[in-house]
Amino acid sequence: MLSFIIPAHNEEAVLPATLDSLHQAAQAAGRPYEVIVVDDASTDRTATLAAGHGARIVPVQLRHIAAVRNAGARQAQGDILIFVDADTLVPAGTLTAALAALDHGAVGGGALVGFDQPLRLPVRPIARVWDALSRCRRWAAGCFIFVRREAFEAVGGFDETYFVSEEIHLSKALKRQGRFLILRQRVITSARKVRLYGAGRLFLMSLALLLRGPGAWRRREGLWMWYEGRRES
Repeated sequence: MLSFIIPAHNEEAVLPATLDSLHQAAQAAGRPYEVIVVDDASTDRTATLAAGHGARIVPVQLRHIAAVRNAGARQAQGDILIFVDADTLVPAGTLTAALAALDHGAVGGGALVGFDQPLRLPVRPIARVWDALSRCRRWAAGCFIFVRREAFEAVGGFDETYFVSEEIHLSKALKRQGRFLILRQRVITSARKVRLYGAGRLFLMSLALLLRGPGAWRRREGLWMWYEGRRES
């Protein structure tokens, strides 16, 4: 069985489209599946809309993305875990490619990332750099990670000592378990952070995180881009 696990905090505006894309992709793949939405302290209609779109709700009060993803994995029944962000669409071809990779012996992987609108000029180089790093280093973007349950459990899941970059640490751990790959197919995620915060502010935030080093990634303080909770209506 496939288990789609979606962490969600106040995601009523984007979650229905994500759930629809997962249902369509899974039905095209022809495999049994479940969809789990881990509702992390939402104050909007996230849980109601998720239930209306056929998802099972796991309520938590964590505000810690690694812990939220792990909470969903503990409730999952599938032998294949697929972590998808609430603002990310998974085309049928991307899911099919992921399942084919697993069928041919991969322990897991990720996909390249496209966006729901053209990126502004200052952000485009950052996206290109990430594409190159993702391919070269085999780092999965957090918005889409697929993995065999046995490999996920063997590495202890997402590292909860980190509040960001947990997907990179998981990628590194899974590469030690077996073949971990980045698909050439893409998922489509929201460019809402650019719309909400502006390209310049995001660049400065990313630069500050790099300069402060991994120690800064272990504290929620200062990580407003991920934890402030600002949303588009």
